[in-house]
Amino acid sequence: MAFWYQSIRTRLTVWYTLLVLATLIAFGLATYFYTRNTLSENLDLSLTREVRWVKDYISPQASKVKPSKRSIEALLQRKSQQLPPAFVGPVLPDSAENKADEIWNQIFKHSLISPKKTFIQIADRRGAIIYKSGSLGADSLIVPDTLAYGTTSLLTTTLNREELRAAVYKDDKLAIFIAHSLADLSEVLETLFTLFLILIPIVAVVSILGGLYLANKALAPVHDVTMRARKITAANLDQSIPLRDVDDEIGRLINTMNDMIGRLHSSFALTRQFSSDASHELRTPLTIIRGEIELALRSEKPPQEYREVLSSTLEEIVRLKSIIDNLLTLGKADHGTHEMKLEEVHLDALIKDLFDDSEMLAESKHIKVELKKADPVTIVGDRGRLRQLFLNLVDNAIKYTPDGGHVFLSVERQNGSACVEIEDSGIGIPLEDLERIFDRFYRVDKARSREMGGSGLGLSIAKWIAELHRGTITVDSEVNKGSKFTVRLPIN
Repeated sequence: MAFWYQSIRTRLTVWYTLLVLATLIAFGLATYFYTRNTLSENLDLSLTREVRWVKDYISPQASKVKPSKRSIEALLQRKSQQLPPAFVGPVLPDSAENKADEIWNQIFKHSLISPKKTFIQIADRRGAIIYKSGSLGADSLIVPDTLAYGTTSLLTTTLNREELRAAVYKDDKLAIFIAHSLADLSEVLETLFTLFLILIPIVAVVSILGGLYLANKALAPVHDVTMRARKITAANLDQSIPLRDVDDEIGRLINTMNDMIGRLHSSFALTRQFSSDASHELRTPLTIIRGEIELALRSEKPPQEYREVLSSTLEEIVRLKSIIDNLLTLGKADHGTHEMKLEEVHLDALIKDLFDDSEMLAESKHIKVELKKADPVTIVGDRGRLRQLFLNLVDNAIKYTPDGGHVFLSVERQNGSACVEIEDSGIGIPLEDLERIFDRFYRVDKARSREMGGSGLGLSIAKWIAELHRGTITVDSEVNKGSKFTVRLPIN
């Protein structure tokens, strides 16, 4: 059952069918109860009007409504023969008995116009029946004694196991009782109920078929997208899913998937490039180490030559360790497993310490390092990471500045941020390379960078540390005139 329900097509069909059936059942119940209430209200209104008509007709002549035995028998005979309402028996003028006959004739004619299931019964103040319609036959309707005088009451009663709805008017002279069988109303309601019982299964079948058709129609583009997406692998990430002309949910899904495929393609390309560059960077010092050791082992050499081989090997090992350390740092950054020791960091003091270290680094190249400005600025960050960031920038500035050049350091507060600038008078960076200098293993002059001991990872790490502290790093450079790196960090 769970496997069957996992299909979106099935779930859409089920929910669509349930929604249609729930709507139909709600509509059927509302229609049923509305029809029942409307028919009941109309019946009550009709009975009330009938009672009012009879009361208004005979009340002014209540003293004359005692019918003779002859008039009752004649009326019953007419009713049984279903004579037309225009038939009126002979009336003797100026006779009380004939006057009463005229009154009952009018009531009789009115009862012929009324539905065939209408029962009319009139009793005097003592309860003696003085008139009843032929539909009652030998039966009589019982008027409750608890009814209030001078008002029309509605009640439900039974006659020969037939349920009746009745309107009763009672005063000190007459008790008028007009009733109608509820069989017709029940028959209409049963017909309506039967109609819905037949209609609901038909609608259920139509809903299932329609739901399946609509679900297939709606999900067909999804199936097409799925089949095309399955054909895209790591080997052909340059492909994409064809776009739709309609900007609907499926179209937006395709755009999202194409964007994801594009990002994957870029990531795979960067990973392949990273792997290739890392392999090359690691292979170079290993090749040098192997070559020098093999050369030293070929023949007996003086101790001084062994010392030179060991010294060169140590330099390559140090360089190799630096590359590995940088790779581990970037790996932790990619996986979010790096650790930060947050504390208050006085950037002015940190830059002054770096200034002292940079003077020693620049001494061999006779480069003049100058601290132009050191405003008191305190931020919250990882002191070790920030030192690594600025040390990388200072080290690069010294490496790529010719002998006798200048390097300038400064830290100041600008618009609520700490601004650290490292400027040099070095070889500069070509305009076409500015956008890529923060990429891993990217070097403007690969041969010269390797000669200077660079691995192409320092600026990548610097950018990561700046972003780790919610800051930015930018560069302005001009070939043969120098570069200026600017780091902006928020002051918490």
